[in-house]
Amino acid sequence: MAAKNANSGSLTKIEEYRALYDSYLEHCNSHNFAAMEAFYTSPLNVNDEPWDPKKVTAQFGPLVTAFPDWHWEVKHLTIEGDYLALHFKVTGTHKGAFQGIEATGRQITTSQFTLYHVVEGNKFGDVWDLVDIESVVKQIS
Repeated sequence: MAAKNANSGSLTKIEEYRALYDSYLEHCNSHNFAAMEAFYTSPLNVNDEPWDPKKVTAQFGPLVTAFPDWHWEVKHLTIEGDYLALHFKVTGTHKGAFQGIEATGRQITTSQFTLYHVVEGNKFGDVWDLVDIESVVKQIS
């Protein structure tokens, strides 16, 4: 049973952040880039560089063109303070050109690790991301 704030019956910060991330991930997995942008500050610091939210979501375009069923599955989520640390299993089917490799129809599985910093307004202000793209390239080569 979920813990509630004894005074107000409101969600705890951990529950609030988990719900925030669940909502965000739903938009990610449906490839709803416009909805994803609503979760970002402007600019959003990506690996310590300020990016416009549209630039952030634009990076997913070629990925989901090559892997139209690209899907993130949360394996581990740790929330500490205003930080969310995630380990994902990522899957997809190679149906379009990716890094110079034409579609193979092969299924891929890889890992991703991402750290999010939640700031005012329950938006992601900083994101540090690591995806094993080398593994993806090996699986489709």
